[in-house]
Amino acid sequence: MPTSDQPADKSQQLKILIPEVRLQQRVQEIAHEINHDFQGKEIVCICILKGSFIFFSDLIRHIDLPMSCEFLGVSSYGNKMVSSGEVKITLDINEPLEGKHVIVVEDIIDSGLTLSYIMNSLRARKPATLKSCALLFKPDSLKIDIEADYLGFKIGNEFVVGYGTDYAGKYRGLPYVGYLEHGH
Repeated sequence: MPTSDQPADKSQQLKILIPEVRLQQRVQEIAHEINHDFQGKEIVCICILKGSFIFFSDLIRHIDLPMSCEFLGVSSYGNKMVSSGEVKITLDINEPLEGKHVIVVEDIIDSGLTLSYIMNSLRARKPATLKSCALLFKPDSLKIDIEADYLGFKIGNEFVVGYGTDYAGKYRGLPYVGYLEHGH
């Protein structure tokens, strides 16, 4: 079933890594963990743009707590398949975080540099608690020691696309997480 997110180059094939049904199941499980851990508290969920917006959207619909949503735009990939290691803030949050319970929602932890930068930056704003939530984690790609407090899936070093993640702005709308397989 071709979509506009299919590779135009026939030498690249898209393979499904995590199917839609498994994604939705895990998102509900993560939301349940958050509901349990923050029972009776109001939280601030921060969506890291652009990659986590679909995961974020699905996740917050399953969180049954008083909540506000903020958006933080960052860029570290550009149009490359590997993080540059340089984090650029493209959109800052509007709400003060001091004394609040904050959960940062990220699509993927690859090198760990982006999440580390974000967490250190937000920690300086003095939240009561600061937790991280990532859909995907590539432990073999880490350049610094960091883990998510709430994690969807550990994956290998595949370059993944879909469910919000992209390659050069494409493939975000796929309902599953796939990876690009290059032809020989």
